Amino acid sequence: MKKNYLILFFFIIGKFILQYILISPEYELHRDEYLHLDQGNHLAWGYVSVPPVNSWLAWLIKMLGGSVFWVKFFPALLGALTIASVWKIVEELQGNLYAKVLASTGVLFSVFLRMNMLFQPTSLEVLLWTMLYYVLIRYFNSEKVKWLYIGAVIFGIGFLNKYNIVFSVLGIIPALLLTKQRALFLQPHLYGAALLALVIIFPNLLWQYHNNFPVVHHMKELSETQLVNVSRFEFLKSQMLFFIGAVFIIFAGLYALLFYKAFEKFRFFFWAYAFTIGLFLFFRAKDYYAAGLYPVFIALGSVYLAYLLADGWKKILKPVSILIPVLLFIPLYQVAFPNKSPEYIIHHPDQYKKLGLLRWEDGKDHPLPQDFADMQGWKELAEKTDKEYAVLSKSGKTLVLCDNYGQAGAINYYSKQKIEAVSFNADYVNWFDLSKRYDHLIRIKDPFSDNDELKETGPYFETSKKADSIINPFAREKGAMIFSFKNAKIDIRPRLQEEIDEVKGEY
Repeated sequence: MKKNYLILFFFIIGKFILQYILISPEYELHRDEYLHLDQGNHLAWGYVSVPPVNSWLAWLIKMLGGSVFWVKFFPALLGALTIASVWKIVEELQGNLYAKVLASTGVLFSVFLRMNMLFQPTSLEVLLWTMLYYVLIRYFNSEKVKWLYIGAVIFGIGFLNKYNIVFSVLGIIPALLLTKQRALFLQPHLYGAALLALVIIFPNLLWQYHNNFPVVHHMKELSETQLVNVSRFEFLKSQMLFFIGAVFIIFAGLYALLFYKAFEKFRFFFWAYAFTIGLFLFFRAKDYYAAGLYPVFIALGSVYLAYLLADGWKKILKPVSILIPVLLFIPLYQVAFPNKSPEYIIHHPDQYKKLGLLRWEDGKDHPLPQDFADMQGWKELAEKTDKEYAVLSKSGKTLVLCDNYGQAGAINYYSKQKIEAVSFNADYVNWFDLSKRYDHLIRIKDPFSDNDELKETGPYFETSKKADSIINPFAREKGAMIFSFKNAKIDIRPRLQEEIDEVKGEY
């Protein structure tokens, strides 16, 4: 037992090391990370785009000093706990040490290395999906009702982290009905557990109600601007690429669920996979939404392969099976992570283009992968905004108003002036402070914005100018403009309130 957990410990240490070395120092935090970190400064039971759990982690990061080290620590920790959960699933399935090592290797050298780079709800989501499946295995092995209540808590936390976990349950319910495990629905404690889950998620539901269900607006906007460009074929292709080194393990798990007698009671997992993937395909979901499905199948497949390779000449395939995820990860290491400079990528685009990594959410190819371009230019924006803010704030209260959440979040994260930048975009629309009149305005505009900001806003101030712009050639924000407006002629708060009300009205 001690030997087993010592090996697990080495996997966890390896996970942390990899997560920290996969990002080149030339890259900054990602656009989305700034928003999630800023949510930690405005704790609530819900946000426009996500539920509250990630903001609690953001608050903890803030308490720890807010450095990049801690921003990267928590996704890595959640990824490490996912490996530990898979280890426990294999253990519950009576898998031997080889099965645990194979499963851990398959999970480690997968898309989770990329997901666990960023401070987003996705890392916790994958962990909670994995734990939910683990709880189901424990329940059907023991039939102890405590596991139903533990599952309810996991689902409740998962719902408060990312609504995507609902798809997991929507896949599980019909899957259970198709198998002998449908008897679960006759268990009264199942409904007690469901009530417990409802109690946990109720504060967020109440927040959604009081804020006119912004999640509906967010999903509609997401569907119209991003999901419409999702190809169902590309979705399926990505599932293979995400776990290219563990594809054979996953297929072994799916096969075993149908034909391996020892897994008969868990056959519903096969149908759960089919139903969940079907839902994601129907709704044109982003490819990574399904990532939480796979750890349990890697565990199942590893146990089955350990059984198949136990005797005779097949034993020689054991080390080969462990090497496959590692060897197939090496090509992905070259292109799937921001460990190459932007200059290198621009001059060596073929591999990136072949894998579709240069395709952005607008459906077009660009010089850098979108996530990489979203990790450039933010410090420059904050430094230039700080410089102008330092001048204006000497003679009055200054508002920094941005076009998007990435700009506002990055300024707030890097600013030395303790700026509280806001935007009419995402959650920032709820974070305006209109208690005092503003004397000056710094306006951050999206790259190549069409409207003439000086002509539109200048008349309300005594002086106006274009102060600076983002020149980083690799940044998605290249060309973003910084306008400075000094000495307001009128109180601009009524106009701000009108805009806030209009945006909220869309909810």
